[in-house]
Amino acid sequence: MNHSIHSADRMTHLKIVVVALVAGVIVTGFGLAARTGDSDGTTQTARVIKAGKTVVFTDSNASAVR
Repeated sequence: MNHSIHSADRMTHLKIVVVALVAGVIVTGFGLAARTGDSDGTTQTARVIKAGKTVVFTDSNASAVR
């Protein structure tokens, strides 16, 4: 049994590639199945947040120069 990837033969490398591809397909399938969203085909719209009144915080009674 080889304990080093450098001295492994071709079949060992092939097994590693196959296991990595299967794992990648499983992770991708799980990610696609776990996504949440509307299934009716509508697009999402962005919410607009408008700025309110300006607020100035100071720690002294000095007048602010603007």
